[in-house]
Amino acid sequence: MRAKLPDREGFVEREGVKLAYEVYGSGPQTMMFLPTWSLLHSRVYKAQLPYLSERFRCIVYDGRGNGKSDRPEDVAAYSLDNQVADALAVMDATDAGEAVVVGLSASTILACALAAYHPERVKAAILAGTAAIIGPGYPYMTPQHFMTMQDSFEGWNKYNREHWLSDYSDFARHFISNIFSEPHSTKQIEDGLEWAGDTTGAILVKTVEARMIPPSVDIGEAMYRRIQCPTLMIHGEDDQIQPLSRAKLVAEVAGAELVTIPGGGHNPLGRYPAKCNTAITEFLDRKLGGGPARQKSSSPPTTKRALYLSSPIGLGHGRRDIAIARELRKLHPDLQIDWLAQDPVTRLLAAGGERIHPLSSRLASESRHIELESGEHDLNAFRAIRRMDEVLAANFMVFQDAVEDGDYELVIADEAWDIDHFWHEHPELKKAKLAWLTDFVGFLPMPSGGDREAFLTRDYNAEMIEHVERNPGVRDRAIFVGSPEDIIPRSFGDDLPDMQDWVPKHFDFSGYIIGEHPQAFGSRSDLRESLGYRRGERICIVTVGGSGVGAHLIRRILHSYPLARSRIPELRMIVVAGPRIEPMSIKAPAGVEVRAFVPDLDRHLAACDLAIVQGGLTTCMELTAAGTPFIYFPLQNHFEQNFHVAHRLDRYRAGRRMEYATSTPDTIADAMIGALTDRACFRPVESSGAADAARMLSELI
Repeated sequence: MRAKLPDREGFVEREGVKLAYEVYGSGPQTMMFLPTWSLLHSRVYKAQLPYLSERFRCIVYDGRGNGKSDRPEDVAAYSLDNQVADALAVMDATDAGEAVVVGLSASTILACALAAYHPERVKAAILAGTAAIIGPGYPYMTPQHFMTMQDSFEGWNKYNREHWLSDYSDFARHFISNIFSEPHSTKQIEDGLEWAGDTTGAILVKTVEARMIPPSVDIGEAMYRRIQCPTLMIHGEDDQIQPLSRAKLVAEVAGAELVTIPGGGHNPLGRYPAKCNTAITEFLDRKLGGGPARQKSSSPPTTKRALYLSSPIGLGHGRRDIAIARELRKLHPDLQIDWLAQDPVTRLLAAGGERIHPLSSRLASESRHIELESGEHDLNAFRAIRRMDEVLAANFMVFQDAVEDGDYELVIADEAWDIDHFWHEHPELKKAKLAWLTDFVGFLPMPSGGDREAFLTRDYNAEMIEHVERNPGVRDRAIFVGSPEDIIPRSFGDDLPDMQDWVPKHFDFSGYIIGEHPQAFGSRSDLRESLGYRRGERICIVTVGGSGVGAHLIRRILHSYPLARSRIPELRMIVVAGPRIEPMSIKAPAGVEVRAFVPDLDRHLAACDLAIVQGGLTTCMELTAAGTPFIYFPLQNHFEQNFHVAHRLDRYRAGRRMEYATSTPDTIADAMIGALTDRACFRPVESSGAADAARMLSELI
């Protein structure tokens, strides 16, 4: 899922060649993203556009040879002169006027040509992974090497026209892997390969041959000396395509500011979006001013303030986080808590009278992304999180704005993966104390993912471990929601630590946190009466969480209801569709009630006779704490539900697990009858988790 869609799309036609463009946002100043080499198209800026378009009117277009733009046959069509004319044509068609131009790799030459020879159109220039013809370059990147097959540079004989024409995909993998030379860059490499698939080796040959056509303007030192606008350069220290020494020379000649990324490769915008987006906005604020008004806190300076982030994947995090917040206020009655949250969590918060940060409206929907990634009771959770990188990068930048403007003493992040990742990657961005909460640690591969998924989960776990051990001070408190026994007896991957050994060294344990423990609800008979349940009826509640993933499970359970009721006539079924499934879309048989969002669902789960649920931890643990018999169906390919949650439920001797793929209406009906007639005997669930977590957080205030 894209974090943001364009407000406007169109085409510019120049000399018979159509160029596809997109416009994002409506800020007072315009920012023009120039197309990089035709190997990639405009999605290469996916980590910049969602955030920067909140501050600027952003224009991006596909260059000739890739994306939605045309692929002319003539070599001369790809010349620098045509690239300059294309950029001006797009600027004219979109009323760009004077703009901030952004260039990446090959398009940094285009950005500099515009700044030097069309200064009235360029207000400032941002250059990432700067390419140039001045200064020292790598010998394997020369036109001479491109024209002749040479083996003198290990692996770089693939930078050759004959290889592009005969095995383009092999060249693309080689080149993009060298663009992202940093460890843990698998997702960026995959994106690059996908985008490279939209062009061909023959097109790329034309683009390089076109570089040998002398442009009508000088693109040597004279060009850089002509640049008068503010210029920011961002360059990786370990760039394998354009050496840092070349960028330093360009910066010196052009009078540009140079930000160096330690250990960084050729595309810092894609690999380090948080660092680059921050550097760009800070530079432009200093040089141009006139950015959007910042929403500074209106609270008195003596007010203690915390910013709370609660994962929107389901409603369980929200319920436990509200419980923690209530306990924290008992310890600090003057504490103001702002919630940076999104639907469906905001519905819980609003019902509880909590204070929602206004920037919450800018967050891209993580729940929607998860729904788009799911199939029929199937969600590869690791792959979905991994493919949510664009959304997470955009939402981190929203968070960073909120925390910088809010004067917060503490950030509480309940599985806010973006905050934990980017603050560890760039500790200098940290602006407040950080408390990190999670109920599992470590991605695990599903068997269906094979060796590739095992490699990827290990790589992600290795990066997390490196982050924590390299920068242990980023997390001022790390709280595992559970006990040491809840840690699954697995390793993080080949040659990585065992989870049961590593996690206790880096986390404190709060015990499990229930939103409100069922022991506070009073007697079960009084609770049933208060909820309107009739004497003698057997209540079965079906609930599938706060996302839209569970619709298929609901339908299958509904087919089992008539079979179960024929054996237990007093059986009454209530389906809680959740906030993201339309109740009218559920065709329920006679005797089944369908509800939408139920804010006091935990009370219904404690009062009912049976629940049928997905494998989400929160709902299953609420049922365990209440002693309510339940059947749970882990989502297929969901590593957390199939491994971490199942391990915990086994420890509590709770729940009857069933597999969706092999469960028929008959087997589900039999399981319902069995669960209603068998006596449940679960281990007790601690009731002090929220208070214990609040005491840990209180020490940071």
